[in-house]
Amino acid sequence: MARPSRAPGRAITRVAENRKARHNYFIDEQIEAGIVLEGPEVKSLRQGQANIAESYAEVCEGGLQLVNAYIAPYEQANRFNVEPRRPRRLLLHKREIERLSAAVRRGGMTVVPLSLYFNERGRAKVLLGLARGKKLHDKRASEKERDWKREKGRLMRNKG
Repeated sequence: MARPSRAPGRAITRVAENRKARHNYFIDEQIEAGIVLEGPEVKSLRQGQANIAESYAEVCEGGLQLVNAYIAPYEQANRFNVEPRRPRRLLLHKREIERLSAAVRRGGMTVVPLSLYFNERGRAKVLLGLARGKKLHDKRASEKERDWKREKGRLMRNKG
């Protein structure tokens, strides 16, 4: 018997976003990575119950792990639930992992998750950013620039 096909144009579903990352860091490069999850975690993500605001990625044992990301326990999974803040393995090519670890070691950079989402095929993905930390004056300058853009948009809209 033939399996029913999935909807061809499924949209990307964003589950969680790290808004503080763009405020606290300069994002030099973005990389999409897969994430290894257990069954109840996927169901919890589909309900939108995740937080990656204080998480980061680190290289350990030849792989990359997402540390301190919170995925709420799925209510109906009871004993099959796993630890909400456990480290989760990220799926990248070996060459990409080596390049990221070299940048972290020598450049003083960090790898932060920017968003957690389901792609068109229904797979859970993490958008990682290779980031440099901002100083206080950099944060003030970017906030000033953002406010000016907002004010400029208002002025253009009111003038017609």
